[in-house]
This record gives sequence, C-alpha cells and structure tokens, in this order.
Amino acid sequence: MRRRKFIWLLLTALAISLHLPGASHARSPYWSPYRFWWGDHTFRQKNQREHKKPESAKRAPDAAKDAVKDASKGASKDAAKGPLLLIISIADQRISLYDDGALVARSSVSTGVRNHPTPLGVFSVISKSRFHRSNIYSNAPMPYMQRITWSGIALHAGDLPGYPASHGCIRLTHDFAVRLFHLTKRGTRVIIAHDDIRPAEINSPQLFLPKPKVALASPQSDTAAQPGNATITADATEVSLAANAKQQEDAKGPDPAAGAAAPRKGASISVFVSRKLSKLFVRQGFAPLFDAPVKIQDAAEPMGTHVFTAMELQKDGVALRWTVVSIPEKASHGQRTSAKSQKEHTKQTIKTALPTPDKAGAALSRIEIPQDAVERIAQLLTSGSSLIISDYGISEETGADTDFIVLTR
Repeated sequence: MRRRKFIWLLLTALAISLHLPGASHARSPYWSPYRFWWGDHTFRQKNQREHKKPESAKRAPDAAKDAVKDASKGASKDAAKGPLLLIISIADQRISLYDDGALVARSSVSTGVRNHPTPLGVFSVISKSRFHRSNIYSNAPMPYMQRITWSGIALHAGDLPGYPASHGCIRLTHDFAVRLFHLTKRGTRVIIAHDDIRPAEINSPQLFLPKPKVALASPQSDTAAQPGNATITADATEVSLAANAKQQEDAKGPDPAAGAAAPRKGASISVFVSRKLSKLFVRQGFAPLFDAPVKIQDAAEPMGTHVFTAMELQKDGVALRWTVVSIPEKASHGQRTSAKSQKEHTKQTIKTALPTPDKAGAALSRIEIPQDAVERIAQLLTSGSSLIISDYGISEETGADTDFIVLTR
C-alpha cells in the first residue's frame, strides 16, 4: 500500500513539473551572448520540424505576454560582435541567426505557399519599417518589416500555423521579429535555401587580402603570413583568385560601371563573380563602383553559389578571417513531408552541409581576375565585406538601393 502511494506521489510531482508555466522557454547558456534571446527551436530535436506551440504557452498566455514584453525591453541591449548572417531553410521552416560565424539564435518561420513561393538565393536587408502595411495585399499589417527585395519579399512578424502559408514573405514569431529588427542593419546578409546550411571557416591563399595601411620598412618584415600558411612579399598587398600571374598582367583592366559611385572610406564592399557573364562586379553601400571581365577555367562546368564573408582583420591588418556558405541546388521546395521523413531529412542536411569549404575552394581556384581589379578591391576590403561566386547572373531584383541579389531558383 505504501509502495503504491509513493509511486502515485512521484508521478504527481513529475506531472506538475512538466506543466509549470514557461518551462519550455527556459533560457539556455547557448544564447548567453544575447542577454534575453531565446528561440522556439532551442534544443528541440525530437519535434524539430513539427513547429507546434508548447503546451505551457497555450496554458499560460500571461507568461507568454510577459516574455514578449521582456523581449521588447531587452532588444536594444543586444549588440552584434561581428558580421551578421541570416539563413532561412524552407524545408525546416526555420531561421538561424549567425553572429561572427557562430549560431546565436534560431526560430520557426512560415514561408510562401506553392503558388506564391519564397524565392531562393542571396539577399540582404534593404529597408526596415516598424509599422509597415502591405501595398499589395489589402493593406495587411507587416510589423517589424525588413525588406529584402523591392518586389515585395520581406521578413516580418506574423501568424505561424506550422507550415508554409504566406504569399512569399518570411513570417517570424513576434518576439523574434522584435529582437531581429533592433539587431540588424541595412545590408545584413540573408540567404534562403531549400535545406538547412551553415557557414564554415575557410582558409585559402586565393581569397582577397586587405592592403596594408602602412608600408613595411624593416628587412625582418619583408614577408607576411597568408591564411593558407603561404607567404607573400610586403609589396604584394593583395591575393587574387587567379592561378596564373602572367594572365593577370595581360588581362584588360576593369571598366568603371556607368553611374558608378565614388568609394567611401571604411564602408564594406560586396564583390560578385558571375560564371554566366564572365564578369566581376563591385558594390559599396548599395551603389555600383566598378566591374571587370574575368576568366573562368572550364567555363561550361557549374561552380555552384558560394557566399564568402570577411570576419575580422588579423595580423595587424594584413590578413582576414573568412567564412563561406555554399548553397545546394534544389528543384522543388513546396512539398510538405511527414514528421518521420523530416527527422531523416534533418540528419542528411547536417551531413551534406559540412564539406562546403572544399567545394568553395574549388570554385575559387577556377577564377582569374585582372591584377588592377584585385588591387582596387584590396584597398577597399574591410570586415563585413563579402564575395559571392555563382553560376547565375545578376538578378533583375538588383538595382538602386540594393546589394547584389542572386536568385538560385
């Protein structure tokens, strides 16, 4: 009898602990860089793709409201440590935030339905509005809106039913939208892919190097280390993506783009290399600077789409730490899958996302850039600058007041 009573008490205590309000939203050290950050995907491995509201949220609406208020109060206290990167997975219906190459937050989203799919590719935040209303869909509210195309695609707070339900926008939970709005700036990189992908560190002597600000005079300083453990002379202040120096010298220099803006000191730049166009383009602050022809080895063979980001200057400003994200090609992303197949898909996504530096490095080795273009880029290179390599050309979405927009579908 005593044993039955003990078991009953034990089960009762366990049930009460499982239903305490707010238990599922307990903060984790995982989010410690961002004081009040938490996401509804935190360590949710078993039902990672079901996107159901936790029972505690349903039974404790007051606690949920308090959490949103806390998010609003603490949003302004968050500060990025390095370049920010947003990656949205259509298959996972999930957004991941990376700061300085490290994952710091993750949450559910709702993307476009089959007839109005969310475009895949490389984007950036081009405008922001806290109280925006749609000028396409019946003046619908789009709070904490962050636009990524001028044709109407944006991230904003909205209803998340647990599956794709928008007209192409990326709906966010309200508290996540608030925090993200206060953290990002115009120019924050956004990548939308079918599967979950992630940035990886890459060391390659074929990546650009910044031009040293002060000339090195001492004999002991005649060489400087490259990321790939090779060395260059102090006079060689840049590293091109070319394999043949003679071909660089003989290549035609960059022609200034029509209506190109004057370079701005200290502002990060974006470099886009298109295999389709055999050309390199440079933008700064959403304005074109110049373009140049490039030579691509085995030009008929695809290279893929790779986004390189310069993190921070190293070795007294003569080197940069780089990360890269490679975007896999997918033909369709509108189908909904079962929970079991979603779990299997998650494991496969993680396996295929890891070897990106090898693919990206192979793409780098096929590109030859004129030396004078390399020198101009080296003079402008700063932390937060990016290099995009793609088989595609510049999207029609790229225009006034945008960074490069590359559509991969």
